[in-house]
Amino acid sequence: MIKINLLPHREEKRKQQIKDFYSLLLLSAIIGALIAIVVGAYNSNQISIQSDRVNFIKKENAKLDDKIKEIVDLRQEIDALKARQQAVEDLQGDRNQPVFLLSELVKFTPEGVYLQSLKQEVQKVTVVGYAQSQERVADYIRNLSGKSEWMYKPELVDIHSAGIGQGRDAKKVYEFTINVAIKRPREKDEAASGAAATGDAEKNRPAPGQ
Repeated sequence: MIKINLLPHREEKRKQQIKDFYSLLLLSAIIGALIAIVVGAYNSNQISIQSDRVNFIKKENAKLDDKIKEIVDLRQEIDALKARQQAVEDLQGDRNQPVFLLSELVKFTPEGVYLQSLKQEVQKVTVVGYAQSQERVADYIRNLSGKSEWMYKPELVDIHSAGIGQGRDAKKVYEFTINVAIKRPREKDEAASGAAATGDAEKNRPAPGQ
């Protein structure tokens, strides 16, 4: 027997497909919303953790900055104390400096050179005197430059012809002005130590060919 289905099965099937589509669409929307909520919560948690780390690092950096500032202030205080200590030591050492200075000025003054005046300003001495010739002045400068332990870097400021005496006793001389730097006792000791160390190194250096 032939059975004929007179129901609108195609229309029912179409409606079921539409219903299934909307159900799937709704399910997808719900799943998407859940995923967005989970991802958002995870990101929010990560941002919170990162913010806590940044704040912790900032606090630690602030502590380090305070410690660095304390160290800088302490170093400045130490440097100031060292400077004051050095100034006191220099004052104590400089008490005998004029004696050594006068002794060497006389010791290294060549024959034919006469000193007229001395003037000291801090670590510089201005020497004014007379010489029989310009060569005597050159000898005096060489002595101060190469032989003196207390004086160094002599500088000829002025030299000119002058006359001493009157009538038959008048003599032609050369008046000169020299600036020379003077060492403090500690500078002299440091220079001596450096020279001794250099001498020892030269002695211990092997000869060529050894």
